[in-house]
Amino acid sequence: MARKWYLYLAMFATLLAIGVIVLGAYVRLSQAGLGCPDWPGCYGHMSVPDTHQAIARADARYAGHPLETARAWKEMWHRYFAGSLALLILLLTVAAWWRRLRNPNQPVLLPTLLLLTVIFQALLGMWTVTLLLFPPVVMGHLLGGFATLALLVLLVLQSGNFLRAGDSATPLMRGLAMVCLVVLVCQIALGGWVSSNYAGIACADFPTCQGQWWPHMDFAAAFSWRGVGPDYQGGVLSDPARVAIHVSHRIGALVAFLTVIMTSLVCLVKAHRPALKWLGALVGILVICQVGIGISMVHWGLPLVLTDAHTGVAALLLAAVVSLNWAVWAKTPSLSAREIQAGPAGPTAGQE
Repeated sequence: MARKWYLYLAMFATLLAIGVIVLGAYVRLSQAGLGCPDWPGCYGHMSVPDTHQAIARADARYAGHPLETARAWKEMWHRYFAGSLALLILLLTVAAWWRRLRNPNQPVLLPTLLLLTVIFQALLGMWTVTLLLFPPVVMGHLLGGFATLALLVLLVLQSGNFLRAGDSATPLMRGLAMVCLVVLVCQIALGGWVSSNYAGIACADFPTCQGQWWPHMDFAAAFSWRGVGPDYQGGVLSDPARVAIHVSHRIGALVAFLTVIMTSLVCLVKAHRPALKWLGALVGILVICQVGIGISMVHWGLPLVLTDAHTGVAALLLAAVVSLNWAVWAKTPSLSAREIQAGPAGPTAGQE
């Protein structure tokens, strides 16, 4: 039963991580990233000030950032959910090391990596506020959230001994799955760069950009920063630089789409295990949905519901691609290894 509770807790943490990613995107896209000018509280409180006296003191203390209650609450709800996720991951890590004392085969690498990632993610969250949405930090914070999700997905698969299909996977499947993961992570980073520099509105048409196939672009300014500057909310780059970022994201999207579709088709055609076929179909469906949402965003002028959905589907696609990589690389443990791990209560997670 204890092992099942550990698995259920990891599953719940994974779902919460997806929610935190989507909520973080909502905060960023609704211009609430600086809703609270301090960290970890809000105007010196662990909640949004709600009395006339507290609001007056907050406005006096942060004269350059008058309190906007709606924006502040968006930011604080994100912090509450992120903090809850951090506590869950701490519990998972402590539980893993506690079980390691009784069972030397209990894996502890993934929970420990998760805890270290969340600690660094908290620092990035603080710097996001204190450095006034400095784009490299905002992009790093986004990538940290996706990295947390990826590690949690692996922890669930490891703890439940799920999707071990490496015995039947071909070298082509393994290679494509790995390339697919690398390309997807790069594309997510590009998406974070688009969002942190407010470059989503740089091209209001599709497939052209500003009525041209190759508009004027400034790649040097688009991907270089000289250091921390002023308040970056709303963006500070010139239009040619933002166009360069947007077009780069579109090119990356095309590369990612072709890579994922190729991986999906190979799994559907070549795989003998149903799990690999289902995962291949899943990543193919998700990438088609993602591209469709991306095109719709441009067509409808970046409505909040679609831009937030774009982040959510990206999280699901990453989870599916991570699961596919696990499936094609993780092999079924030998019978003797299973018996060693099982003990009197059934099998535990796989070996590290």
